[in-house]
Amino acid sequence: MPTRVFRAPKVPEVFLLFWVVKLLTTGIGESGADFLGTVSIPLAALVGIGGFFVALWLQLRSATYHPVRYWVTVLSVALFGTMIADGPHVALGTPYYVDSAIYFVLLCGLLTWWKRSEGTLSVHSIVTARRERFYWGTVLLTFGLGTALGDTTAINLGLGFGLSIVLFGVLILVPLGLWRLGLNATIAFWASYVLTRPLGASVADWLGKPPSSGGLGWGDGTVTGLGLLLFAALVAYLTVTHGDVEGAHAASHDDESPVGASLAG
Repeated sequence: MPTRVFRAPKVPEVFLLFWVVKLLTTGIGESGADFLGTVSIPLAALVGIGGFFVALWLQLRSATYHPVRYWVTVLSVALFGTMIADGPHVALGTPYYVDSAIYFVLLCGLLTWWKRSEGTLSVHSIVTARRERFYWGTVLLTFGLGTALGDTTAINLGLGFGLSIVLFGVLILVPLGLWRLGLNATIAFWASYVLTRPLGASVADWLGKPPSSGGLGWGDGTVTGLGLLLFAALVAYLTVTHGDVEGAHAASHDDESPVGASLAG
């Protein structure tokens, strides 16, 4: 079956600011889903599910990359991914480590399918509609897996938010180190991408949850609002400067790079 071909990749260049905005979306997704759930379950469903499908539809129907469209889609995936990750635990009572294992298997299965179908998992290859569908399916599963991993350490293992931040802050540097030692850049990228979710979500929970739960007590609504303001400012900056257009940072590093590569390269 023929598929649409785009003139350039429909994803941003991977450099430091990419990871900063990605971490922001994970935190906003966590605090935003929790905040909306306390306000109104129907409202949470409308924003989380409806927003996800609308944003993804707009992204998939376009033919070019645009920072606002792309990052709003990532943000909507963050909200929706939080909900689908928490759903099995709330509805079925499954431990978060079981949910993590299920999402890990699903993610490996989708990546295998993508690799066999397209011959590459590189984000630089997102130049057809079929590859873009694989890309967003993978992004969704990474959010589900990352959310479940964060809840596993904070709740099932009893580490709380603070120690979870330290744990995932260290783990997210591992793909960078292995990449420097010769690990395939695409593998390092997707490993880092998964780990941004529990790191950002742990930071958001630590800031927003009450002291009785191990947080600072800012409130989920406040954390969500502050996150959205910073998110809007950074995306506006990228829109004006075109600093994340594919190829803009090609001289500083090769291929998609894990977290920190732009600082180390």
